[in-house]
Amino acid sequence: MTPNNRKEIKFKKYIKLQRWFDLPKSKRVDWKFPIVASTSITGFHNAYKVEPPCVTTWRSWALWEVLRVNEKCRPLNTSLWVKNYKGNDPKFVYYQLKTMNLAQHNTWAGVPTLNRNHLDEIDISLPPLPTQQRIANILSTYDDLIENNTRRIKILEEQAQLIYKEWFVKFQFPWHEGIKMVDSGTEFGEIPEGWEVKKVWDVLQTIKRKPKVPKSKYLEKWNIPVIDQSRTEIAWYIDDEKYLQEDYLPIVVFGDHTRILKYINFPFASGADWTQLLYPNDKKLLPVYFYMALKNIDLKNELYARHFKFLKEEYIIRPSDLLLEKYNNISISMFDEILNLQKQNQNLKETRDMLIPKLVSGEVEV
Repeated sequence: MTPNNRKEIKFKKYIKLQRWFDLPKSKRVDWKFPIVASTSITGFHNAYKVEPPCVTTWRSWALWEVLRVNEKCRPLNTSLWVKNYKGNDPKFVYYQLKTMNLAQHNTWAGVPTLNRNHLDEIDISLPPLPTQQRIANILSTYDDLIENNTRRIKILEEQAQLIYKEWFVKFQFPWHEGIKMVDSGTEFGEIPEGWEVKKVWDVLQTIKRKPKVPKSKYLEKWNIPVIDQSRTEIAWYIDDEKYLQEDYLPIVVFGDHTRILKYINFPFASGADWTQLLYPNDKKLLPVYFYMALKNIDLKNELYARHFKFLKEEYIIRPSDLLLEKYNNISISMFDEILNLQKQNQNLKETRDMLIPKLVSGEVEV
């Protein structure tokens, strides 16, 4: 036994990692069970393979990701999931894996790949189960607060989207009674008189882009977040201000290959050439409205994953200035609250990540 009643065991006696089979998009049936890849949840399916909690780490592509999904899920071939916790607390295992710097066990020179067999002889310092549970409970408090804020963020964005659909899709906006409807000559059919239908391309202006951030510069924490087309949330940071994109904020970001759409109202750096930065050329048509208009387009169309040029040919509605101003005032206040919640989450994550190695290693006793 080591101090604090810890014991040293080999990784192969600690947990068992398992890889799963791939699930091609053509065979997915969109329903309620998360599909877990190496970096994040990438979709949903009508069948699951793993009971919760589902703790996964990367098998290929992502060099430091460890995820926990608290519901039935389907891990993909790019991830490894914990098949057997061998009597250890699942939450503690999740936090322990986050401290292990698994990137050092990359076995391929090209695509980063983790060979689970190479982990077997790693020494693990393991506290007794009650201590594992106390550590997990402390750290879970931060994750619970983060999750609660994330739910509030989702609700606020859904509210903004609901108002958009009510006003600009169903045309049930304030003072809509008695408004004359005219043929738009597009798929939108009849629209209120005085409104316009424009192509996405026609409302965009060219933005001076800062250079993209090489992945070699990615950090797990620092002061400048990296917006990458492969992620819905911020996962990486940099410390070099030459990449900082702080003009034209807020701005809409679109992933050319992933079709991930984001509304960004804080300085950031761009992580890929195919991350499109979109800003309207109409002073009344603010990014928050433009973001909602793009979200109303069915981005599941595979064409949009091939090249942004296909999305640029889609149409959006340009309503009256008065209604635009009213919607902007409502939705901007919602997105300001979202930004506050995002900042809270970042502070919580930084505190949690500072505590994880101290508690898991026993440097700080519980």
